[in-house]
Amino acid sequence: MTSAAPAQLDTGWPPPPFRAPTPAVTTADGVRRFDGLSYATSPGYRPRLLDVHVPPAEGPVPAVVWIHGGGWLEGDRRYPPPTVPAELLHGTVLGAGLALVSVDYRHSLEAPFPAQLHDVKAAIRYVRRHAGDLGIDGERIGVWGESAGGHLAALAGLVRADAHGAGLEGREGVTDEDSAVRAVVDWYGVSDIEPLVAHPLPHLPGEPSYPDPITTLLGGPEEERRERARAAAPVTYTTGATPPPFLLVHGLQDQVVSYGQSETLARALTAAGGEVTLRPVEGADHIFLGSAEVPDIVAHSVDFLRGHLTA
Repeated sequence: MTSAAPAQLDTGWPPPPFRAPTPAVTTADGVRRFDGLSYATSPGYRPRLLDVHVPPAEGPVPAVVWIHGGGWLEGDRRYPPPTVPAELLHGTVLGAGLALVSVDYRHSLEAPFPAQLHDVKAAIRYVRRHAGDLGIDGERIGVWGESAGGHLAALAGLVRADAHGAGLEGREGVTDEDSAVRAVVDWYGVSDIEPLVAHPLPHLPGEPSYPDPITTLLGGPEEERRERARAAAPVTYTTGATPPPFLLVHGLQDQVVSYGQSETLARALTAAGGEVTLRPVEGADHIFLGSAEVPDIVAHSVDFLRGHLTA
């Protein structure tokens, strides 16, 4: 009699590069919630997580990937800026029949650029891979970000492997899906970083020791920062492929990221033959401080995304 082969143990090693979605929790209003899904794991870093909220629907729905701000140094997928209540953001997206995917990404003191873009693209690929399980139409995905997240949303919309090489796609998480998106909403994001290397963003009041967001994002020695700044700038990638439609919204009195940053990107997108809408917000500082237009800005942004994702 031959002895049985020893059982193979699932040791969990090496760790998987991502984990499949866990079952949804359905709330009283019929929204299906997938919270804390690991879309990318790699040794030495915390798992990158995303949440998916899907409105009740007969079939797959388009999805909006929300990218938080925070100077690439901080922030959390669960919390919009304090001027935009989560209930307003989430409710408007879901009420329009769109799924909301909120993503975390590595902060710049964990890893400099392009880690943040690699993570955002990995999140998009993850949603596309698991679209059937999530109730999402994987062919209809848009991105929407604010501040640092607006910068990353613009890059996610513009950087294409077929036009700009595979280096900015990264090897995080799902690697065999497309990371392209159909539409981009960029709230007050940086678009041209090179001029900011010599003129850093202002420190936060009362925080003199707060790391400079630009130099921390770029990392590396000082003599390489201009080259790195070009690599991290959305305007660098407006040529080479037709851009998706963009909505840019920016406060005219923004003291952190000047309104001119959105003007620069709008000109570059227009020159590349892209469709772009630039909405200035009178009296608004960064995160639309001082403006009463926030509910209308949210509605405008969602209408823009719905129009392009359901066409």
